[in-house]
Amino acid sequence: MNASRLLEREGTVASSASVTRSDVVSLTEALATRFPVSRALVGDDVFRAMAHAFIESSPPLFPVPMAYGDDFGDFINTFPLPRPVPYLGDMARLEAARTRACHAAEASPLTVVELAAYAPHAWERFWAVLHPSVQIVRSTYPIVSIWEAHIAESPSLVDSSRPEDALVARRELQVEIHRLPHGGAAFVQCLMSKATFREAADKAAVEDPQFDLVTSLSVLLSHHLIVGLNSRAGR
Repeated sequence: MNASRLLEREGTVASSASVTRSDVVSLTEALATRFPVSRALVGDDVFRAMAHAFIESSPPLFPVPMAYGDDFGDFINTFPLPRPVPYLGDMARLEAARTRACHAAEASPLTVVELAAYAPHAWERFWAVLHPSVQIVRSTYPIVSIWEAHIAESPSLVDSSRPEDALVARRELQVEIHRLPHGGAAFVQCLMSKATFREAADKAAVEDPQFDLVTSLSVLLSHHLIVGLNSRAGR
């Protein structure tokens, strides 16, 4: 179903989902606020059509949870856009991660002195506890560059042919998006699944031979995202 047909069915969205027309308007505005770059990539009319279709297929509980729209990126991948934007679903996933990071719990990072106290055993025996806001968004498109370009209002400068993986995290009150180096996403994801530093580094190197441990680890350390170190039971 194309965007114009969906726009014509605005009233049907509300009735079929047992959501009032006013609710549809409010939810559409909330999605537009949560996904500003995604909206800019397709324009207001198409975005509104996507939002209405999403609300129809996934009506929220009331009161509407903060997580509403977390799966908007997956929905977008099934939506028949009038003009293909192949990275749109990934962009929505990135923007959803930003909101989750904003509302994540707070935690105090380990200091350099505290981290040094674990060396040299941390490499073999410990896994990192990362800040609760840390999330990884992987893409075969340069989603970080596209997001940065739209925020800077210069989207024409982006080369869309290269993949980028993003690390999303909150530092104090500011949500930040960082472009990860080669293998960095695999490394961080392994740490998040309680792999030791060595296990995470080994897996990252297998996935991407250009992986460099120091470069990837420095991303976590420079942005104060390691909040603890734990040893597995029995180690």
